[in-house]
Order: sequence, then C-alpha cells, then structure tokens
Amino acid sequence: MGVGASLVLFAAGAVMRFAVSVSSTHFNVQTIGVILMIVGAVGFVVSLFFWSSWGGFGGGGGYRRQRTVSGPGGVTQREDVYERP
Repeated sequence: MGVGASLVLFAAGAVMRFAVSVSSTHFNVQTIGVILMIVGAVGFVVSLFFWSSWGGFGGGGGYRRQRTVSGPGGVTQREDVYERP
C-alpha cells in the first residue's frame, strides 16, 4: 500500500467517523471509520519505513549499482557504487 492509498483510507475513515450520522442495525458506520483510519495510519507508517530504507527519504538522494572489475590474472571483484543523479 502506498502513501497515497494510506491517506485516502485515513480520510475516508475520518469522514465516516466524524461526518456521517447514519444508523443501521447491521453495522456501525463510526466503527468502520475508526478501522479505516487505523489501517490507513499503519499503512502510511509502513510505506514511509520502506521508502526510507529504499532511499527516498534522506537516503542520500542517489542510487546504488554494482560494478564488476576484472583484474590481472582473471581476478574479478564486485563493488557497490553509490551515485547521485
């Protein structure tokens, strides 16, 4: 779930919790609103966590790639290269 979907879920839950005043005998609209707000908040936090580990938030602003270097005698070495755009 992305950041945008999490915010939409949270907003829909807030509308259902605070703005809708429909009563039903089968389900409680306010309870469903609270559940959607919780799911949206958890999804938002998880999305930010994975985004920061990927490098989107303060992760250096660059990207990582691997480079293979062949030396004398056929020795091969792999190294990580961090580059900025």
